[in-house]
Amino acid sequence: MSKKIMLLGSGELGKEFVIAIKRLGQRVIAVDSYDEAPAQQVADGSEVIDMLDGKALDAVVAKHRPDIIVPEIEAIRTERFYDYEKQGIQVVPSAKAANYTMNRKAIRDLASGVLGLRTASYRYAASMEELRSAVAEVGLPCVVKPLMSSSGKGQSTVRNEADIEMAWRYSQSGKRGDSADVIVEAFVAFHTEITLLTVTQKLGPTLFCPPIGHRQERGDYQESWQPCLISDTHLREAQAIAEKVTGALTGAGIWGVEFFLADEGLFFSELSPRPHDTGMVTLAGTQNLSEFELHARAVLGLPIHPIELQRAGASAVILAAKTGINPHYTGLEAALGEPGSDIRIFGKPLTRPYRRMAVALVSGEKGCDVDDLKQRAVANASRVQVLCDDAD
Repeated sequence: MSKKIMLLGSGELGKEFVIAIKRLGQRVIAVDSYDEAPAQQVADGSEVIDMLDGKALDAVVAKHRPDIIVPEIEAIRTERFYDYEKQGIQVVPSAKAANYTMNRKAIRDLASGVLGLRTASYRYAASMEELRSAVAEVGLPCVVKPLMSSSGKGQSTVRNEADIEMAWRYSQSGKRGDSADVIVEAFVAFHTEITLLTVTQKLGPTLFCPPIGHRQERGDYQESWQPCLISDTHLREAQAIAEKVTGALTGAGIWGVEFFLADEGLFFSELSPRPHDTGMVTLAGTQNLSEFELHARAVLGLPIHPIELQRAGASAVILAAKTGINPHYTGLEAALGEPGSDIRIFGKPLTRPYRRMAVALVSGEKGCDVDDLKQRAVANASRVQVLCDDAD
């Protein structure tokens, strides 16, 4: 088996996927909007285009004639995927899945309106005036998100009417694509936020990884840990929901299905049709196969053994503090001197405030104190400093 795979979006998640799938003998062309993106550094070839330009996307697909297209980001003309499937190209997980999940309106309407899943109360808005009306209907506090964005960009919490104008401006600065629309969600008073990594296969049953807990700031994950202890009842419910929604979207691959767990029960939040940032904790050896190895096998239709928890683990992000170029890192010796620790530097050539540049990983024996692992991961992340030259 030898396939040519085109990766659309070449960040840190894509980099780990490229490493995993090249270990299985595949060839990868990594595409991004800038040169020397992390996945491009380990791929067989690369292209730099604006993936929101449909003609440019068609041209690069025609040039390379890939067997498989693997989207890694939201900012893609995903409607073109239907035509690529007609050409015989496998889209991961499927053209339908990519189109629905790259747009919060499509996936929320499917989850709540079609599948009847419990979600936070929500409204849509396409202008400042509509946003004010939506906030009044949903109530305060509430969360405002662009329909297309990632890693928390453009997302904010509205706690009073004075926040509405700022939330609108921030949503427009952080959106991806040309739609101004936002989703306004009622705030769920959750006590646990989990990611259930779900693997759908070409042949074989849907598989689930042990649940991953995570904490967010600015709409972006800061720490994650595995396992996250939840009741068997809530775990079975989450698995049933994940299987229902991924089955409706169709296709093979790994999905990051997010849930809020509140006193009144489980709420479906979002899902990503690809490896999830919180799932980087699996790089700590928590499972017999990392989320990237699982994705690679599912994409290729290769057998996947039962997913087993081998160790407990935690991750904590390492962020840049300012805008700059030529990043370099200090504190690695201190961080790696801690037992069970690892650091993964992504290789991004540019920095900006709060940009995720690396991740600290810590592992321990099954049954150990996961809270202790989280604290150690955060401490290790703080030992690593991102230094850079000033941008011109």
